[in-house]
Amino acid sequence: MAKGKSRNGKKSPKRTNLADQILRVLRDNSQTPINYKQICAKLGITDASGRNQVIKNLATLAGKGSIQEVERGKFQVVGSKDYHTGRLDVSGRGTGYVIVEGLDDDIMVPQKYLGKALDGDTVEVYVLKRKRRGQSEGEITKIIERAKTEFVGALQMSENYGFVVPLDKSIHKDFFVHRSDFNGAQDGQIVLVQMTEWKDENDSPNGKIVQVLGDPGEHDTEIHAILAQYGLPSEFPDEVQRYADNLDTKIHDSEIAKRRDMRDTLTYTIDPRDAKDFDDALSFKKLDNGNYEIGIHIADVSHYVRPGTILDDEAFERATSVYLVDRVVPMLPEVLSNGACSLNPHEDKYCFSAVFEMTPDAQVKKEWYGRTVIYSDQRFAYGEAQHIIETGEGVIPAEISLSRKRTQIDPAIVEATLKLDELAKIMRERRMDNGAISFDKIEVKFNLDAEGEPVGIFFKEGKDANKLIEEFMLLANRKVAAFIGKKKKTFVYRIHDKPDSDKLNALLDIIKPFGHTMDLRDRKSTTASLNKLLEDVKGKPEQNLVDTLAIRTMSKAIYSTDNIGHYGLAFDYYSHFTSPIRRYPDVMVHRLLQHYLDGGKSADAAEYEDKCEHSTNQEILATKAERDSIKYMQVKYMADRTDQDFLAVISGVTQWGIYTEIIENKCEGMVRLSDLDGDHFEFIEEEMAVVGQRTGTKFTLGDEVIVRVKNADLVNKQLDFIMVGVPEKA
Repeated sequence: MAKGKSRNGKKSPKRTNLADQILRVLRDNSQTPINYKQICAKLGITDASGRNQVIKNLATLAGKGSIQEVERGKFQVVGSKDYHTGRLDVSGRGTGYVIVEGLDDDIMVPQKYLGKALDGDTVEVYVLKRKRRGQSEGEITKIIERAKTEFVGALQMSENYGFVVPLDKSIHKDFFVHRSDFNGAQDGQIVLVQMTEWKDENDSPNGKIVQVLGDPGEHDTEIHAILAQYGLPSEFPDEVQRYADNLDTKIHDSEIAKRRDMRDTLTYTIDPRDAKDFDDALSFKKLDNGNYEIGIHIADVSHYVRPGTILDDEAFERATSVYLVDRVVPMLPEVLSNGACSLNPHEDKYCFSAVFEMTPDAQVKKEWYGRTVIYSDQRFAYGEAQHIIETGEGVIPAEISLSRKRTQIDPAIVEATLKLDELAKIMRERRMDNGAISFDKIEVKFNLDAEGEPVGIFFKEGKDANKLIEEFMLLANRKVAAFIGKKKKTFVYRIHDKPDSDKLNALLDIIKPFGHTMDLRDRKSTTASLNKLLEDVKGKPEQNLVDTLAIRTMSKAIYSTDNIGHYGLAFDYYSHFTSPIRRYPDVMVHRLLQHYLDGGKSADAAEYEDKCEHSTNQEILATKAERDSIKYMQVKYMADRTDQDFLAVISGVTQWGIYTEIIENKCEGMVRLSDLDGDHFEFIEEEMAVVGQRTGTKFTLGDEVIVRVKNADLVNKQLDFIMVGVPEKA
């Protein structure tokens, strides 16, 4: 056969970028040396000319030091500082960013270089020699670990196959599904698809439908889709439920004998009116020396949830309860969360307690930790406790009372509540003076009818009764963490790093047009400035915008065995001890604390660090699900109000539209630039504004506008607004 000819006599094509293709194959198989035949097979090269080109390129790459011949005829890519491992974050527009621990900047990956990587995957990225806008650009060379293999999407059916289009806009690939794998799903339904394989030659992964969630737009469909999208369970496995149902939840004298009996000490709970479980209680006793004995009593979940059981395994996997708008997905079965571990009034309960002797000026003189048995004398709603604090009276009006009847409260409880409030205010003031940051962000809540439909929106703000409970929970969390932390033993901390300086400077630029400023010279001036800013914006149109942006400057609080303190609370030691019904880290804290009280040696730090990382990740997923459920309910609420005009404030400006937030209900939507009438508007990034090219009309952050709903998309949880006008100046 003539040189350069294939078996059929035609000249073999010259392959372009063959060296890059060979390198990609070697990177994908970096753990195992391979020969030219294996490389040809992976590249689909079958002709002699193509094989010769591969052999020549291998020799060239080896000569450059890019690869090495580790065995005769077998090659492996040479390790390089140009390769990094990190987590892939894909934007809604398809650009990827690989977050690498230890690197100051993320590595940007254009969509064409994502390969078969998906959002959240742990990947190997090769840093290219070029940069875009000063940012390193890379190419995904290997998928080390998939973040998940199940995705929520809408089924689009053809005769013999279908595609599941993910609802998550960061997943930029549809899933090909054979008709035999539809699992009864119908065209257009929302489903859970499992990725089964992704062949090299295919642009889309293959999948099979494992669960039909229902028709789009239906309430239960959308709520279950939110949970499924984040891999969160909606119910307990049968075997876990059976195990929990068979637990001995009776109070036994033999167990009481092992505990500190505090049933004779005045004890009560303060919780939201609609609370179903009560996992913390306060006790109060005046001492002869003028001090007070104050107990923070926490449900002893670890008494029932034992290591190595299927109940503990399930609780660990969930790691947290999930609070959606219309339901709670609990970490523990109801027999525990609402039963044995709920500190219901007029019942004996097992607790894990932190008991402090405190002076009248809120100084802790003595501390004690251990297992107790308590008896709750009273259950209060926050509104009832607030009435006592505001009036000093022990008569609760019918409209506030949990019983809906005028209620007389025991004078001892009234006295205790007023004294606890006094101590809490001293502790809060001291905490703020030490540099704590006061984030009292408004919570959006919904009034739901009997069918779970939103009929109203209201805002939850913390009053003195809420802050009373908060301060004593903070006290217990801080003191428990310090008690073990100073012993230098493995423990589970809740840590919070200092804020990002670039984000703080960006916040400063945004608030200046509103007439606000900040002093960022050092920690003390920064925290003082933040607190002043958050106080100054209260009640103003820009409040929610500033609150949100200020929170975004903060690092994320996480769980870790490596204690660096808690910046936002200004604590050197901080942990989560007070909510084991709904947080697994609290269960770990209880176990470790008891282990050390019993004289145990320091626990395995690596084991607990892995558990901390899992708990943090699950908390992030739960938070995203909770936010999605709020967004869904807001869209649903606004869908019936398309004929109304609303006063809104501009909360964001981008090259494609203006985000506006309705002042009266905090519902956010977007006015697309293409929907702005009367001019051609362009985004001016340095001014964070959109400007009309003919009229000079400018819309910028914090401006008040009047909007109307154009479209309410329940499936994608998006509101589109149209601009009606601007309010008249007073």
